[in-house]
Amino acid sequence: MALWDRIKDSASQMQTQLVAKKNDLKSGAFRDASMAMCALVAAADGTVDPAERQRVAQLIATNEVLGNFPADDLRRRFEANLDKLTADFAFGKVSVLQEIAKAKKKPAEARAVVQIGIVIGGADGDFDKTEQAVVREACFALDLPPHEFDL
Repeated sequence: MALWDRIKDSASQMQTQLVAKKNDLKSGAFRDASMAMCALVAAADGTVDPAERQRVAQLIATNEVLGNFPADDLRRRFEANLDKLTADFAFGKVSVLQEIAKAKKKPAEARAVVQIGIVIGGADGDFDKTEQAVVREACFALDLPPHEFDL
């Protein structure tokens, strides 16, 4: 199977698993960690072009699992995290990882945050090395083993 197909299959499987848990994913910690994860994946290479910013914002707005929260609120949180990362990536990453770590109190939410990162990273069909690396860092912040997610 080609790498492209494996990435699409993995992102699709993660999305299916997330939808199955949708009713359990309604906390503020999950919401905030998810938006931090989306921003971290979008800015994984240290920059975010406007097209990428718009694409991720669109994915957030249309993601069934994130439908538990108002889209405007999600977008505002996503943009605030992106602003931190684009102002100073290294410093912003520390802040964003701290936000992600708040979800570790509930293992199901922590896993869902990582799955959202994988879904966002794989949405364009190229879950590249920099995106994988930041999702791995998020796993460590959440006390989850990256190999659980094939990272």
